[in-house]
Amino acid sequence: MFRALRIALLLLVLATVAQEAWLARSRAISWQDPLRVAIYPINGDGSAAAARYVASLTPTGFASIERFFDEEARRYGKDIARPVEIAIAPPLAELPPQPRRGGTALESLAWSLRMRYWAWRHDDVPGMKPQVRLFVLFFDSATHESLPHSVGIDRGMIGLINAYASRAMAGSNAVIITHELLHTLGATDKYAPASGLPIFPHGYAEPGTLAAPSASLRRDHGRADCPERNARRDSRLARPGRDRRRHRRRDRLGGAMNPA
Repeated sequence: MFRALRIALLLLVLATVAQEAWLARSRAISWQDPLRVAIYPINGDGSAAAARYVASLTPTGFASIERFFDEEARRYGKDIARPVEIAIAPPLAELPPQPRRGGTALESLAWSLRMRYWAWRHDDVPGMKPQVRLFVLFFDSATHESLPHSVGIDRGMIGLINAYASRAMAGSNAVIITHELLHTLGATDKYAPASGLPIFPHGYAEPGTLAAPSASLRRDHGRADCPERNARRDSRLARPGRDRRRHRRRDRLGGAMNPA
């Protein structure tokens, strides 16, 4: 009898937590009020370069992300003056748990639970409690040619993002942060997992500017008109000086702005 009561109480707690998470996410994607996003900067490699970069961060450094959401909200007919408000939390000294690359579904679930608990323990940000928490690890670009894959999870609305501690890579960092932010709101990827290239037409910012490939072109060894070839060109999302419109992912924002 006592065991059954404990199980019932545990199920009640789990149901309450699940309901609160669902309500929080529903409110976030209703776009009736500004979405409060907190960025928690972390020195990812312990380098002096990353430490200096983290110390220099201000909310204005992420203004391009706010402008992006503002433009897209107006394009999707959302009557909200400032869809996203970004705050910078004090830098964190402790590193978050890292997901295992290529792990099983059970391992991913276990990491998600550990990450949510870790985020709860390090939820220190001035002002109102954020709805989305993005933990951004910065690495010295001089010693890291590539970075681990970033992750955004909608349950708990938490992102674990790897970025470069470099002003020259600020645009690329903004794209990655926005990408994972959209994942925390339930948006999905629109690229082929095997190649990493965007799927035509859903993965293109402006698919109407490209003609859909004919069957003959698809058979013709991937010439220049082939979407895969165009995708390679357009998938270079954040090189300095490139047109910001090329960086957009219309489908992902459409999914978040117009939830089913």
